[in-house]
Amino acid sequence: MSPFHRPYPIRAAIAALSAALLAVACSHPTRKAPPPAAAPAAAPVAATGDNVAALNALADRYVDSVLDFDPTVTYFSGVPVKAHDRLPRNSAAEIAASEADEDAMLADLAKIDPTPLRGTPDAVTYAILRENLESSRQMRICRRELWDVSHMNGWFASLSEAAEAQPVATAEERREAIARWSALGNFIDNDIANLRTGLDRGYSAPKSVVDRVLKQADGMLAGKPEALPFYSPAERSDDASFKAELRTVMTATALPAIRRYRDFLRDTYRDRARDSVALSALPDGEACYAALLRNSTTLNRSPHEVYELGQKTVADNETVVADLGQRLFGTRDIKTIIAKVDKEPKNHFRSEKELLDYSRAGLDRARTLSAALFARMPKQPAIIEPFPEYQRGTGVSSHYIPNTDPNKPGEYRIQLENWKTETRGSAEITLVHETWPGHHLQIALANEEQPAHRIAKLGFNSAYLEGWGRYSERLAEEAGIYQTEYAKISRRIWPARGMVADPGLHLFGWTREQTIDYLASTGRFSRAAAADTIDRMAVMPAQLTSYDSGGLEIFALREQAERELGAKFDIREFHAQVIDQGVVPLALLRENVENWIKRKKNS
Repeated sequence: MSPFHRPYPIRAAIAALSAALLAVACSHPTRKAPPPAAAPAAAPVAATGDNVAALNALADRYVDSVLDFDPTVTYFSGVPVKAHDRLPRNSAAEIAASEADEDAMLADLAKIDPTPLRGTPDAVTYAILRENLESSRQMRICRRELWDVSHMNGWFASLSEAAEAQPVATAEERREAIARWSALGNFIDNDIANLRTGLDRGYSAPKSVVDRVLKQADGMLAGKPEALPFYSPAERSDDASFKAELRTVMTATALPAIRRYRDFLRDTYRDRARDSVALSALPDGEACYAALLRNSTTLNRSPHEVYELGQKTVADNETVVADLGQRLFGTRDIKTIIAKVDKEPKNHFRSEKELLDYSRAGLDRARTLSAALFARMPKQPAIIEPFPEYQRGTGVSSHYIPNTDPNKPGEYRIQLENWKTETRGSAEITLVHETWPGHHLQIALANEEQPAHRIAKLGFNSAYLEGWGRYSERLAEEAGIYQTEYAKISRRIWPARGMVADPGLHLFGWTREQTIDYLASTGRFSRAAAADTIDRMAVMPAQLTSYDSGGLEIFALREQAERELGAKFDIREFHAQVIDQGVVPLALLRENVENWIKRKKNS
């Protein structure tokens, strides 16, 4: 899973890297042109110089709007903020104001002609700005703030990670920390007010998700004030008065507010929460799913097109699994192959510690063997850490948390409580997906680049991020990272099933039990882990489709480059083309790689 869980409008500006779940390379899928911005038409600016100046000014305005609405974005993007004294804005009036600001920026974007920008670094600025603004407006129909109860990417997780990154080196920074966390009560009360409005208008989270969030809340309330994740700034300071003041904030403000939230969910919200996990149960659920699908994939595929492509890719993958099963076990039957992989004692762990030690031991191996496939490797290290106690057993997936300070490591947070059902093959796949050559390598390399505009640091989209993660699973096999043949089967049996199960659950009438059966049949999930995934899908609709939507595109681009360049193809150069401009919409990624292919052919 990638680092940024939340969707990406201004009012939820961190796009979440999310928990880790190869697809066979395919020909380039048919793609419709992106829809025009639904803003008043205006005469385009004529001159290229004027274009660039207008574009940069608008991109500045957009970034400033994002940081004003949610200054904690700085900790995940590296884009500086003026102060660290506020929590994200979340009142109904603030959300309405940000939507009006987006509309004004879309109107101004319509005045900029993108044609002269093609092939220049400014094309990245334009593509990210357009994608973020258009996608954000399209997602308004979801009214996420009215049912935003989430164990995966709710404020428990996002604000806890912000607290861990809050600077406290100077007296002013410590003052800002006190100001920020003193406002937690108001933030939570705004959230409760939004949820009350949602209930009145027919919006709610699923009961199964509410139960998971209640367990997280009870976990936070069970400990001392110093155990709250929002006390983290004090743990990184030697200032005794600051520690005491922040402890008072935790006692007088944070704990009572968390208790109010817990009591509201338990006593009022849960009884009115929906039983269904399908998005179709909400007002405008079908249109909302289409909007979230576009946001996750940056493509304009319909849910039905995604569903069909997923089914085709699953069938192709099963053919390869059958070949492997014939070689390893003497059978081509998929169920038999999966059962043999799942029941092999050598493929399992004997304790949480053994799972953690095995993953940590594989980290250096993955880095060393990845190096030959890249023109350069990032300097930033990666580490593996267990979940904080309050998240254990609540269904949160293993995931990567980036660090924009190059002197501090990126962090792979590993779920350990499922050690009895986890396999060595699956653990290796998750390791490479989250670290080397997956998320950590790609994000750390991108952070070392100086983009044409700082908006590139806000260009998160799940299809690129998780597409690279999925591609890295295949790359790890090519690099010889996997130490077990079982990983070669496990890494093929799951991909693209998210493209089937996610729209199936949300739009096409799949039941919860049917979806659990489908996920568990892969052998990558126990039934309990499959149930966890259902509730993850409930709070992150369409995101599970992004892994293979992006992965298939990168596979297709590599296949095209290998075919057209022949002996001129260099895997290290190809990877540089994919990574060096950072996270971009898939249409721009294809344009960049195809331009590189043309240059190489003509050189």
